[in-house]
Amino acid sequence: MNVVNYDLLNAQLSGLLHEEHDTIANLANASALLYQILPDVNWVGFYLMKSGELILGPFQGKVACMHIAMGTGVCGTAATSDQIQCVDDVHAYPGHIACDGKTNSELVIPIHANGAVVAVLDLDSMRPARFTEADVQGLSIFAKILEDNCLWK
Repeated sequence: MNVVNYDLLNAQLSGLLHEEHDTIANLANASALLYQILPDVNWVGFYLMKSGELILGPFQGKVACMHIAMGTGVCGTAATSDQIQCVDDVHAYPGHIACDGKTNSELVIPIHANGAVVAVLDLDSMRPARFTEADVQGLSIFAKILEDNCLWK
């Protein structure tokens, strides 16, 4: 079982973002922080909303899909529905986009600015059912810190 101290992780993120508001720089450090701290993840990163689709942003892991249409895959569904998607078995998820065939579970959290989804935080794991309710809660706070500390366009 993975035990992550989300209070400490979120404090570390706040420290990284202190007085830095450049979105790309902040997302790059945020993805690196998560990749280093979270056990059993094989991809962590962001997709940014641009021209009505999700475009690959800063990430850690293997090369990834660069464009995701709204409503497709776990990320596109999270962005369209504005709902967190926690998928225990991506192979059973209708329309899953397999950038890395070794991924078995996924967690996607929408990020907002001015009342709209502007990005999603995407985490993948090779371990089935990797993400727990504690991960959802802790990473939702992580996403909120990013919402409050980045200059979203």
